[in-house]
Amino acid sequence: MMKIVFSDVDGTLLNSKHEITPLTRQSIEKLQDNGIPFVIISARSPSGIYPILDTYGFKCPIIAYSGALILDEKKNVLFHKGMEKPTAGKIIEFLEASRFDLAWSAYSLDQWIVKDKSDPRIMEEERIVKARSMQGTVDAASDSQINKILCICNPEDILEIEEKLKEAFPDCSIVKSADYLLEIMEKGITKAVAVQKLCDLWNIDIANAVAFGDNYNDAEMLETVGAGFLMGNAPEELKSRISRHTWNNNQDGIFYALSEINLV
Repeated sequence: MMKIVFSDVDGTLLNSKHEITPLTRQSIEKLQDNGIPFVIISARSPSGIYPILDTYGFKCPIIAYSGALILDEKKNVLFHKGMEKPTAGKIIEFLEASRFDLAWSAYSLDQWIVKDKSDPRIMEEERIVKARSMQGTVDAASDSQINKILCICNPEDILEIEEKLKEAFPDCSIVKSADYLLEIMEKGITKAVAVQKLCDLWNIDIANAVAFGDNYNDAEMLETVGAGFLMGNAPEELKSRISRHTWNNNQDGIFYALSEINLV
C-alpha cells in the first residue's frame, strides 16, 4: 500500500496556465482525507510554493530547492543544507566572467537575490512564481548558506553552460530542470535524496512512495520511489528511461495515475 505522494510543481502539479486542475485538486483532498501525506517537491523557493497552497486552500509539507530545504506543513524546518557563501560567490564570478547568455539568481532560505531586478527573465520568473526578488550579491543573504543558484539561460546555450559548469565545479550538484533552467546546489542535493530523507524521518519505506515529475531533475526521484510516474509532457528522452507514464499536466495526469493505483 502506498503511504506518501510527492509531486513536482511546474509541468506536473500545475498545468500550462500555472493552475491546479479541479480533478487534480480533488485527488489531493482525497489523499489527505485518507491520511496519506501529499508533499510538494520543487526547485522553487518556499515563497514560490506557498502562494499555490494559499490559492487552492490546502496545507502540506514542502521540499524546496530540489531538496536543499524541507519544511513540514507548519513551516518548521526539517532539513536545510546549502553551499557556503564563498563557494556561491565563486560560481557567480565564473558565470559573469564567462559572459554566458543567462540571468542568475541566488536563494538562501526564503531570500531570492538577483543581479538585476529589471532583467526581463527575472521579471518573468517573478510573474510565474508570484514571488519578489531583491537586488544584490550573495553577501546580502542573512543565512551563511546559499541553498541554490538558478541560471535562466538561452536554451540554445544551456547544454554548453551545463558542461562548463560541471567541469569548473565538480563538487556541486548541477541539473537541468527545463530547457532554459539550470539548478546549482551543494553536492549530494537531489530530489531523490530528499525524498529518501523525508521517508526516513517519517519511518516510511520508500517502496511505498509515489512520485510525479516531468523533467531531468525529477528522473532519479522517479526511479527511487516505489511508483514513479513521468508526465506525458516530459521530454521524449526521459520517456524511454522512465517506465511508468501518465497523462500530461493539462490532462490531469496526477489524478489518473492515482486512480490507476487505487489511491483515489
